[in-house]
Amino acid sequence: MKLSDIKAKYRELFVVEKSPEQKNQPRDFKKAAKDFIYGKPHEERRLGDLYVGDTGLYKHREWRGVKDTFYYFNMIWLYNYAHMVTDIMKYGGGGPKSIVEFAKGTMRYRWMGQTYLTVMHWYDRGMEGMRGEALRASAWHYRGMTSETIRQFMRMFISDKKLHDGKEPETWKKNIAHNETVGGSIFYPWRDVLDDVPLEMIPYFVSVHVNNHTVLNYIDAAQSIGLPSDPCPMCQAEYGLFVLDDYPDYAPVMVTTNEACDGSVATSVLQDWFLNRPLYALPQPMRYDDPEVQKHCQKEIEGCWKFIEENYGIPFDFDQYVKYAKSFNKLTEFEWEKWDVAANTPYYPINGVAQALYRIYYSQDGDRPIWHEIDEHVRRIMNKTVKNKIETFPKTRHRAIAWSCAPLYYSHWCTWAYNCWGINCVINMDSLMFDQYLRTDSYEHALEDLAWMNEKAPMRAMAVGGHEHILSLFDYMERFHCDMVIMYDQLQCKGMQGIHGVFEDEFRKRNIHAIWVPHALPDKRTVSRKEIRKIISDYMTTVMHEEPLDPTLVDFDDDKSW
Repeated sequence: MKLSDIKAKYRELFVVEKSPEQKNQPRDFKKAAKDFIYGKPHEERRLGDLYVGDTGLYKHREWRGVKDTFYYFNMIWLYNYAHMVTDIMKYGGGGPKSIVEFAKGTMRYRWMGQTYLTVMHWYDRGMEGMRGEALRASAWHYRGMTSETIRQFMRMFISDKKLHDGKEPETWKKNIAHNETVGGSIFYPWRDVLDDVPLEMIPYFVSVHVNNHTVLNYIDAAQSIGLPSDPCPMCQAEYGLFVLDDYPDYAPVMVTTNEACDGSVATSVLQDWFLNRPLYALPQPMRYDDPEVQKHCQKEIEGCWKFIEENYGIPFDFDQYVKYAKSFNKLTEFEWEKWDVAANTPYYPINGVAQALYRIYYSQDGDRPIWHEIDEHVRRIMNKTVKNKIETFPKTRHRAIAWSCAPLYYSHWCTWAYNCWGINCVINMDSLMFDQYLRTDSYEHALEDLAWMNEKAPMRAMAVGGHEHILSLFDYMERFHCDMVIMYDQLQCKGMQGIHGVFEDEFRKRNIHAIWVPHALPDKRTVSRKEIRKIISDYMTTVMHEEPLDPTLVDFDDDKSW
């Protein structure tokens, strides 16, 4: 290779070219010094110039000013890399054995090898362009999800018969496997003696957020054995894990559910077939307002509890349930505080992607120590922003609510939308799930509230739970003072497709700006991230007649990136 070729390649990868306007301007050393210390103003950042070619990957890290750059490097990059190692040691039993178990799991499971090393790029995308207290609070949410993810996959690995020559490790007998959409609160009565680990949460849900290529293989595998391609890709990916034998064998039983929709029933049937062990199907009603349905749902939960008692020989412990339910209520109370700040002030320090993913993860997972630790960090930051009246997203032009099921391969679109167009995604539909305080004063009240909470699971209540719940969008728009709707259009969701026209009529009648975003949940091949951005950008230019805050983010291709 010639020296000139090397120089050209260097410029391509590492040098940010100036725009013609910038080249014609005289050098302002005072402004350059200010930009170095504080970072460039929003409209001058040109974040798109950081990307390598058509990949969406960075040529180099973003300069956020001295304080925020060093915070990001030390308290986000280095801090999390260090804790990713210490968490592996902590949850793997300690010592060299933990590293061995981790290495075996990484080599054995495709979803693990494809996601662990890309985690920090997941942070980069979700917090691109962020500064100050919003950067800090959002990063803590990511930290909580990363730690709990490691706890779960290390529990899987140390218990996995496939990684231990077909033998049952001692922890195998002390685990309960369940669908990711079965709430962890169901298992509180045994939390001190058994560990409940969702089977698909890490291989499917977390992995597609971190690396959008990961689950495509499983979707194709599901279709390769003759299963139809038109049901929800979420269900296809989940049972594709079994078709390719890419799931850990870490528990003697399985608890499944029909949530989010009845397409999940097919997943349960296939899981029952592949696992060939005791399985309890815990149904959730679609129209759950009927009092008789409530009684039925409570009996189903009691049936699940009896199933666990019979298979593990450990009796139901109401005192344990009360302990963890009370602890989880503290998380719920703080969530309400966050919603109040988000709804009524410009001082909310959490961006849309961090808020939504964290809320879904912890409410689905149930009470864990890490969530309380993270909430304390975020509480201090939020108290500071409110007390000092710090506007955390000062370039907000529109307060948006995102409704229906989100594109899992592009959860960080709202970071892009704020940086490019000033669209601040204040709240997501899935963030509002599990909105239920759990009474613990009596068994009857506890069971009643647990049933209600179980029915308010992600996507269940407001996606397929009846039109009165689906149309609660407009009440939440008013509550959070939103002037725009990002309407997720999951192309293979039969429930939401059936009510598409009703939403269109309501948007026209109420004179609401709504951007329909088509997607295929975890399958980025149907509608790419670039196509989603184009739809939003076209609406902002042709309907809203607005100019982008950062023109370099309007058109780029990141199909090859994670």
